[in-house]
Amino acid sequence: MPGVAELPLHWGRVPAWMMRVMERLGAAIIRAVVEIWGPEGVLRGLADPIWFQAFNNAIGMDWDSSGSTTVVMGVVKKVSWEEDLGFLVLGGKGARMRLVPREAPAAGERLGLDPDLLERFSRSAARVDSVFLQDGHELYQHYLVATRRGVLVVQQGMSPREGLARRYHVVEEGLERPHSAVAGVRRPLVLSALGAEAREHRRAILDVLGEGPRRVERLLWEAYRALRGPGGLDRFLERHEAGGAGGSGEGAVEGEVVRIYRPEPPGRRLVENLRRLAEDPPEGEGELLVKEGLGPRAFRALSLISHLIYRVPPSTRDPVTHRLNPFAYAYSVGGKDRVPYPFDARTAERVIVTLEEAVERARLGERDKLRALERLGRLAERVLGEE
Repeated sequence: MPGVAELPLHWGRVPAWMMRVMERLGAAIIRAVVEIWGPEGVLRGLADPIWFQAFNNAIGMDWDSSGSTTVVMGVVKKVSWEEDLGFLVLGGKGARMRLVPREAPAAGERLGLDPDLLERFSRSAARVDSVFLQDGHELYQHYLVATRRGVLVVQQGMSPREGLARRYHVVEEGLERPHSAVAGVRRPLVLSALGAEAREHRRAILDVLGEGPRRVERLLWEAYRALRGPGGLDRFLERHEAGGAGGSGEGAVEGEVVRIYRPEPPGRRLVENLRRLAEDPPEGEGELLVKEGLGPRAFRALSLISHLIYRVPPSTRDPVTHRLNPFAYAYSVGGKDRVPYPFDARTAERVIVTLEEAVERARLGERDKLRALERLGRLAERVLGEE
C-alpha cells in the first residue's frame, strides 16, 4: 500500500557502533527478501509505509523517528550499489537529493534502463509532493528506487512549525493517483490538485495557461484585487457564494479554503514566470507535471485564478487513509532510544548470522533454511490476519 507516513522530528545521530550493526542487519534482510521474492519484493516493500516501518523497527530504529527514512534508505542504498541485487537506490538527503541525474546513467547501464526516464520519474514525483500537493512540508529527502520492472520514489518533507516529518511513497507518474495509500496525521485543509476530485481543477489550470500571457496576467491581478483590503476576501465570497450557499455556511468554509493560497501581491518574478508558462502552455496533464517553471507559488496563483475567477475549486482533502500504530510491530532487537527496550546488539548479531547463512546456502542450492524463514513469515501473516 504505497502512501504517506508522518513522523515526529528527532534530533541527534545513531551511534557509529549501532549504525554498523544496523547496516549489516538491514543488508542481511534485504538479501533474504531478494532471494525469496526478487528485487520487485524490495520495491513493493519500500512502497508500503507499513512494511517500511516494520523494516525500520526490525533493524533497531525508533518506530516514530523522522530519521527512519534516512537510516532505512541509507542502508538499502549502500547494499544496492555494493552488490548485484537487481535494484538500485539513487538520491539521498539534503544536497544528495540532486544526485539522481548524476547517478541515473550508471543505474541505467546496470539495470538496462533509460536514464532519461529515471530522471523524469524523479522530477515528476518531487513535483507531485511539493507543487500539486501543498501540505506545509518542504521536501528535504528524495530517493529513487529502480528495478528492471518498476520505479518508486520515497521522499520526505519537514514541517518545523509542527515538529513533524511526512514521508511520501510515489509509485505512479501522474496526478490521478500517485499515492494509493496514506499513513499519517490528517490535516483539515491542504491545497491539492491530486485525484479524480481535482480533475476539473487541473483542466481549468490548463485552460487558464492556454489563454495567453497577457490574459493570464490580467486574471492574476483580478484575483488579487478581489482579495485586497480589510475583509476583501470575505466580501468577495459573500458576493459570489450568496446564491449557492443558501445560508448553510458554505461561504465561511470556502473562506478558509481560499486562505490556503496565501494570496499576496503578485511580484515581478511571479508575473514573469506565469507569462513564460502561458507563452508555451503545456498541452496536457503529463506535460503540466514536468513543465519547467511551474513551482509552488506559480501553482498557487493558477489555482487561485481557477477557483475565484472560474469557480473551479481544487481538492482540499489530505490523502491520509490510516495512521501508523507503534504497537502493530515486533521489536526484534530493541530501539535506538531504548524503546520498547534497549538495542540488543548480541541478538542482532545472531539474526545477521542466521540470515547470511540461509542466503548463502540458498545460493548454493540448499534452500531449506530460507524456506523455513519464508514459512515462518507466512505463519505470522496468518496469525495477525486472524486477530
